[in-house]
Amino acid sequence: MASVEFQNVSKSFGAFNALPDISFSIADGEFVCLLGPSGCGKTTSLRMIAGLETPSSGKVLIGGKDVTYLHPKDRQISMVFQDYALYPHMNLADNIAYPLKVRGEAEDKRHARAREVADVLKIGDLMKRLPSQISGGQQQRTSLARALVYPSQVYLFDEPLSNLDAKLRLEARGFLNHLQRDMGMTAVYVTHDQAEAMALATRIAVMDKGRIVQFAPPIEIYRRPATTFVANFVGNPPMNLVPAQAAIIDGKLQLRAEGLSVAALPVSDAIAKAVGAKTITLGVRPEHLRIARPDDGNIITGELFANENMGPESLVTIERKDAGRVTARIFTDDEIRVDKTVRLSFDAEHVTLFDSTGARIPVLGE
Repeated sequence: MASVEFQNVSKSFGAFNALPDISFSIADGEFVCLLGPSGCGKTTSLRMIAGLETPSSGKVLIGGKDVTYLHPKDRQISMVFQDYALYPHMNLADNIAYPLKVRGEAEDKRHARAREVADVLKIGDLMKRLPSQISGGQQQRTSLARALVYPSQVYLFDEPLSNLDAKLRLEARGFLNHLQRDMGMTAVYVTHDQAEAMALATRIAVMDKGRIVQFAPPIEIYRRPATTFVANFVGNPPMNLVPAQAAIIDGKLQLRAEGLSVAALPVSDAIAKAVGAKTITLGVRPEHLRIARPDDGNIITGELFANENMGPESLVTIERKDAGRVTARIFTDDEIRVDKTVRLSFDAEHVTLFDSTGARIPVLGE
């Protein structure tokens, strides 16, 4: 396995600058997810690691070696594609063994190695079948087996689960998680699915418009999103964001907005600086909201928009007049009964604040 590094890498396609200038490092043995919406630059970044695209400027390093202009076959990488890219005329044994064939391995050795990897992935009994004769999940594992059959420095995954149904995606996601822990492989995984990224990655690079806006472990991104973009992108449902007018009165932060009542919050130096812009965005995760009790102090009030019973949890969404919607995720299998006007409450310790630019405001002690 090996490390991966981008040093001031940019990529343009004609007049379009897909990646303005990004730098990051992935340590040996890390599983990093490049997460973001379509067009954010994540697949372009992956293709530059693979050697399928060449940077317009900057350097790509694998294992400390400059591979910016090195041919893909000389980089000792393996890649799993979104559409699996299996050869339809070859059986599974030949598909899996193909990377060894192009490297000149003897037929008996490459087939023995292919069988060994296929057995690990629970497809050893399908080796004589064609790709058209197996399920989507089995095709996905065949593609993965082909990537693993030859020892590589880095394993690259380009949305490999996107063509699977929901049940198979969960199964394949769990398998990849197990494989990463078992092999300790260096992996770069592209996805727009934040649940996949949260479940698989040791660190996530959240990308927006060709830039990395936060690069951190999943729990850090979830608990302390760097920007409102990250807060709104990571989480299902995403973090509720409530713009409010801010003022500091008697050394405490006061927030005012339609349907919002918040007890005075402690003030850090960063909060004091941010209040100068007058507008602050209050963020709170849906699971940190509850149906308000009479003595609760932090309240968001609105008209009931939806009450969805999901089995082990319910999603209660309210609509605030001209001020957007707020969703509470309440863990109970009991039916929740609410009036037309709903009061939701939260504890101050679960509040995240963002300044007028959308950047998270550090709290006291940070």
